[in-house]
Amino acid sequence: MNTLYKFTNNSANKSAKNSNSFKSYLMAAAGVLMFNLGGINDVEASQTLHKTINVQGQDIFYREAGIENKRTIVLLHGFPTSSHMYRNLIPKLSKKYHVIAPDYPGFGNSSMPSLSDFEYSFDNLAQITDAFLAKVGATKYTMYVMDYGAPIGFRIAAAHPERVQGLIIQNGNAYDEGLRDFWEPIKAYWHDKSDENGKVLRDSLLTIGATEWQYTNGTRNKETISPDNWIVDQAKLDRPGNKEIQLELFYSYGTNPVLYPQWQAYFREHQPPTLLVWGKGDYIFPEEGAHPYKQDLENLDFHILDTGHFALEEDGDVIAKHILKFMKKNKHKPN
Repeated sequence: MNTLYKFTNNSANKSAKNSNSFKSYLMAAAGVLMFNLGGINDVEASQTLHKTINVQGQDIFYREAGIENKRTIVLLHGFPTSSHMYRNLIPKLSKKYHVIAPDYPGFGNSSMPSLSDFEYSFDNLAQITDAFLAKVGATKYTMYVMDYGAPIGFRIAAAHPERVQGLIIQNGNAYDEGLRDFWEPIKAYWHDKSDENGKVLRDSLLTIGATEWQYTNGTRNKETISPDNWIVDQAKLDRPGNKEIQLELFYSYGTNPVLYPQWQAYFREHQPPTLLVWGKGDYIFPEEGAHPYKQDLENLDFHILDTGHFALEEDGDVIAKHILKFMKKNKHKPN
């Protein structure tokens, strides 16, 4: 009996110990699982979504992230790229902000209607972008404008100043000082929209060499710039009919300088808080175009960066830090 008792008692003790060990294991496993689920939620919260919405008969592709956040940043891209230029910036901003980056018609993954079916002008691109923002519910926002994004964004801002909570300007022009040597053949096309002048632009600005040059010229180290940029952009430019679309927009760009006084008046009257980050090696929009903003904007955070036209490719981390600091400083009521 004694022996049986000892055996039974020892077995019970071992069983209790094993049970406690198993419970401890389950609790630890549950903790790990909850931690991992929390990590998944964090990833999903800042994950970039790729969406398409129909606006005025056109399919507008856009990237969106940080939907749960209350303050919105709209990212407007330049030529010849798309919202792809913001692919690395979006995750850096979306942990704290709602971020939206559309592709214009004729660019990226949006519709590319023919010239006979769509008016490729900066007035119309601004109009459809404005309609897109209304349709996705962006009623108040800070706007990042770069290259073509500037004349599109400034049209929207001047028409609806109450919606714009701030501006982030990166190599986007609003002053005559910013249109220098690069623009001479384009200005010739404004004055004479001939096949001959168009061929000069087609042969010099719409080739793979020219697209690569836009990304690498003026950078500190060309090897930091991924060739995926110009390969992706050129594939879109080489679609049948797209070069004609781009020529039409080169011509339409001539409608922008005449609006510069209106945009400057908007800056002076409404004084949107503004962050300016400008690649000084940019030959397209040289540094001379950055400094005049100081004349009209009182709340201006001004930074000249040692890089080129597509400054995000080389100084994306630097620009993201400037944006986060700027957004924190210039708080507004949420949408």
